[in-house]
Amino acid sequence: MKNAAIKPQGCTNLKLRQLTRMVTRHYDRYISDTGLKNTQYALLSHVVGLGPIRPGDLARRMHMDASTLTRNMQPLVAHGWLTIGAGSDARSRLVEATEAGREKRAEGQRAWKAAQVALNERLGIDRVAALHELLDACMACIDDDAESAAEDEAASAGSGVRNKPSMG
Repeated sequence: MKNAAIKPQGCTNLKLRQLTRMVTRHYDRYISDTGLKNTQYALLSHVVGLGPIRPGDLARRMHMDASTLTRNMQPLVAHGWLTIGAGSDARSRLVEATEAGREKRAEGQRAWKAAQVALNERLGIDRVAALHELLDACMACIDDDAESAAEDEAASAGSGVRNKPSMG
């Protein structure tokens, strides 16, 4: 006898947001000791790893919009951990970590590592690995949808037809 089809119970968005808030609180307990917020550590890590980088390219790499990136960079610039300097032409800018920023990132990385180890111990390494695999697969599916939507939008740009995102 076959099992009945498994059907999701509840709202996937709500469940993901709840999990994200819980995991964020876990990491924040460790990273906040460095004077950084979780989001600031992630941003600083990206700039250290990718910089100097144009803000638009950084926003794309971090999967965030440019206005959110600009807002999130402001405190890091104010603390002297990032600089925003001139790019290759008068209209472009480059974001770069300062020496103090690289040191702060190293401090944050030690705290992140402790948070990661503690979460792995709490959830179990097999469950964390399975979660990563599932999340990566889901993100790939959603990225494909985003690329298809962009292609559809570009194809219809000249026709005057605007595609609305599917709500189903």
